[in-house]
Parts: sequence; C-alpha cells; structure tokens
Amino acid sequence: MSVPDPAPARKPRRLGLILPFALLFLAMIVWSGFWFWTRIQVGDRMDATAENLRSAGYEVSWGTRSIGGYPFRLNVTLTDAVIREPSGWALATPRLESEAYMHALGRWIFAAPDGLTFTRPRSGAVQVTGKMIRASLGDAEAKPPRFDFEGRELIFTPAPGAQPFALSQAQKVAFHLRPGPEDQGALFLEVEDGQAQMSGLFARIAQDGDIDLKWDALLTKMSDFSGPDWPNAVRNWSQAGGMAQVREAGLTAGEAVIGVNRGQLFVGPDGRLRGTLDVTLRQAPEALAALGAGGVLPPETAETAAAVTAARQGADNVAQAAITFQAGQTTLGPVAIGPAPRVY
Repeated sequence: MSVPDPAPARKPRRLGLILPFALLFLAMIVWSGFWFWTRIQVGDRMDATAENLRSAGYEVSWGTRSIGGYPFRLNVTLTDAVIREPSGWALATPRLESEAYMHALGRWIFAAPDGLTFTRPRSGAVQVTGKMIRASLGDAEAKPPRFDFEGRELIFTPAPGAQPFALSQAQKVAFHLRPGPEDQGALFLEVEDGQAQMSGLFARIAQDGDIDLKWDALLTKMSDFSGPDWPNAVRNWSQAGGMAQVREAGLTAGEAVIGVNRGQLFVGPDGRLRGTLDVTLRQAPEALAALGAGGVLPPETAETAAAVTAARQGADNVAQAAITFQAGQTTLGPVAIGPAPRVY
C-alpha cells in the first residue's frame, strides 16, 4: 500500500503583511492632510482676528509669521509683534513663540525669549527682560478666560522719558485668572523678592529691603466686563455692579507689613478705586515717617497718620486699621494719605 504524497504547502499570503503598513501609510496621509488644513485655518483665523481688532480701533501688527510643529503640535512664531488698544495700553515683543498640541488646540502656551515692552497710557513704556517670560491661554470664550503668566528673574527698565515703575526687578512675578461659577472670576497676583525703584514709593517704605506681594480676589459680574477698550470695559463692569471681593492679600516691604484680612473694591466713574480694606499693619509708624521724610506725603499728614497707627498698635508693633478709597482719596483710619489709585 502506497502512502499518498503530502499536499504542497500554501504560499504565504502577502496581504496580511502588507495591510498593516498600508493602513499606517493611509493614516499618515490623512493626519498630514488634517495637520496642513489646521495650519491654514490657524493662519486665516489669526488674520481675521487681527482685522476685526483693527476695525475696533486696535493696532495689531507683526513682522514675520511662521507656523510649524508637524506632526503633533502647532507652533506659531511672530517677530516684532505689537498690540495696542484704543486707550493707549500696549504690548510689544521682538519675538513671540506660541505652541498648542493638536489634540488640545483650545490651550496655547506663549513665550517671549527676548523680553517684552508694555506701555502705560499716562506713564510711558517699560521694558521687561528676564530668565523666563511665559504665559498660557485657555477657554478663550469664557469670562474671564483661563490665563496664566509667570516671569523669573525679571528686570523692569522704564523707557527714556517714561515715569518710574514700582519695581526695578523681581525674582518671580505670577498672575493667574480663572473663570468660576455664578458669573465670577478668580484673580491671583504674586511678586517674590522684588526690588523697588530707588525713588519710588515702595523704595521709601522698604528701605532697601525686599518686596513681596500677594493678592487673591474674587471678581463678580464678569459677563459685563466687555467694551471696545480697557476704560469702557471697566465702566460697563462697574455700572453693572461688578466688584472685587478681596479674600486674602499682603504686602511686605522691608520691615513694614500690610496684611489685608478682607475688603470690597469697585471702580468709580472717575476711574479711581472705591471701597474699604480691613488691614493689619506692622511697623506702620516707621513706614509713614519715611514717606513724610521723603516728600511722598506732606509731613503733617505723615505725622498724623503715624500717630494714629502708633496709638492703635500693641506691644508687637501691629495695628488694626481700615484703608478706604473714596471721593478720589485714600484714607488710613481718619487720615487722608493721598489720591486713590487710578484704574483707567
């Protein structure tokens, strides 16, 4: 009996080997097409936004623009970027780098490696340089948007002819803005190891010491914070009842310390702050005396304010008082110590 010949081996199917590579190649083509389409959309949206801002009275310009980051990011780099709103506030930088991941185009990260310059309408421009200057923006349609800024080892240099800025340098400056429930927003500002301008108000209080600042406030009626420029946005917000509810704040300038326990602030029709802050003061008489000696306050005003705080402070050199902004003036207890800060 003969044994039948074995069946010949089947040739391996090449389709099983080729199909995964073909699918991968097809996915790469589709993804590349999507990336380049998104790249075009980002450029077109930037152009449209800039044109809308110009129509509203803003100045928006840049020298060159490049968009890269393939395959998983979008990197937009602008040179000589400038934005100026109608009331005079402006921001400019020689180079602005921004980045967003393709799966999260609603959040952009920005960096100004060559520094930036911000312009104050009445006080002039200030150049800012440092080891790191970066920011991020998300939920741009929210009020307020989610915004973060952080700078490290910053140096502030007023332009020729500009008025001094409060700080000459700071180890860290951080600013955070968050949308919240019930038409609210949260604002947090922090300055660490700051140095005051030699002729400024903080310099006379700090007396060569470091300046640290923290400000934590809740903002109400944020949906009404809108307008063609900063002054109109603040006016609309204030007229709608918007205010800042200070939850915690503090200023340390040398040996002098101002701690804010609570308070409510809003903006009057004259653009100046109004409201009251309940504060804790340490070494206040010495700080007020320095202001009087330096000519920041009239000597009699500084002397009266120093006497009021000295009478209220205990053995630990701490006093409780109220700082009130009203009718364009700032008062410490019953003593007027200067004009109220101007917001616009």
